[in-house]
Amino acid sequence: MKNTIIICLFLLTTLTGCYKTKNILTEEEVMLIINKFDEGWRHKSSKEVDETLSPVYIYFTQSGGLFIRDSIVQTAGSPEYLLDTMERNSFSVSLYGNTAVVSTRWKGKGVYKGIPFNEDQRCSITIIKKDNKVQILSEHCTPIKQNKIFH
Repeated sequence: MKNTIIICLFLLTTLTGCYKTKNILTEEEVMLIINKFDEGWRHKSSKEVDETLSPVYIYFTQSGGLFIRDSIVQTAGSPEYLLDTMERNSFSVSLYGNTAVVSTRWKGKGVYKGIPFNEDQRCSITIIKKDNKVQILSEHCTPIKQNKIFH
């Protein structure tokens, strides 16, 4: 009986440790999901963008609005959104268990609904790992201005 209890405790401890380890997010996983997200936009693949987003993903717009997940996925594949060029750089990744907050710089030129854009933005992306699946939870991008207002 005593041996059975010891074996059960050992298995429980081992399995719990494995579960926790599986959900610890790595910087490599963070970079892979951001690259997949960007490639989805670059190739106008709604499916690829969809696969990177959490079911509760939200985008906070520059004008203070909210862009829900379905709208992002639809825009990614829409003929109304055309990217001529895009690049993402200046990565800073802050990891905390199964969560990462990533600061990046995103530059893109194109046309959306007939209106040309040429953007240079600082983006904050929140990424989670749940049940061994890495997903983007939220994103907020702010235009980088040459004349600093407060800082």
